[in-house]
Amino acid sequence: MTLTGQTWVAFGPAGAVGSLHRVESGFTFKLVADDDFRAAYPTLEVAKSALHAALLPGAEWPEFREH
Repeated sequence: MTLTGQTWVAFGPAGAVGSLHRVESGFTFKLVADDDFRAAYPTLEVAKSALHAALLPGAEWPEFREH
């Protein structure tokens, strides 16, 4: 995957939990503990949902801030 420059950081109650990135085929994300990016998703909203689903059960919806 090639990152294209747009990045959003996902923040939970305790701080940053991951980041979303625009790629040539849509959007991808990685959690803070991940070594590599996850799959590519077609839209930003789908990528946000996938990031949230990858958090621990019961985690609040993170706040996404574009950087």
